[in-house]
Amino acid sequence: MSGSYTAITQGIEVSVEPFYLDDESRPEESEYIWAYMVEIHNGGSEPVQLKTRYWQITDALGRQEEVSGEGVVGEQPVIEPGETYEYSSHCPLSTDSGIMAGSYSMERPDGSVFEVVIPAFSLDLPDAIHSLN
Repeated sequence: MSGSYTAITQGIEVSVEPFYLDDESRPEESEYIWAYMVEIHNGGSEPVQLKTRYWQITDALGRQEEVSGEGVVGEQPVIEPGETYEYSSHCPLSTDSGIMAGSYSMERPDGSVFEVVIPAFSLDLPDAIHSLN
């Protein structure tokens, strides 16, 4: 993905590309909406199942919100070796920029669980300087 942020943990590559949703945002009401596309590629030798997600969302004023739960977009996908799972979601903020980061808990066929890093990515308006906040 162009313009994406990437991290690799134990052969699992997570790439995230954020997009500002101008049509859905209402800056005059301090409501800014971003979508983000996620690709999870299994570069390992055995299947993994995405069990849970954890996000830490920080707005431009330093306010933090934590979000966790089972799976992603209502699914707990099994990702076979060499395969890629993709999904999209969104994040509302009350400021015009922020940062997101997190992790997925993945389970191997033997029942062992490990954490996969979701790279920190910046939520910036399209005409803003793009840098991690």
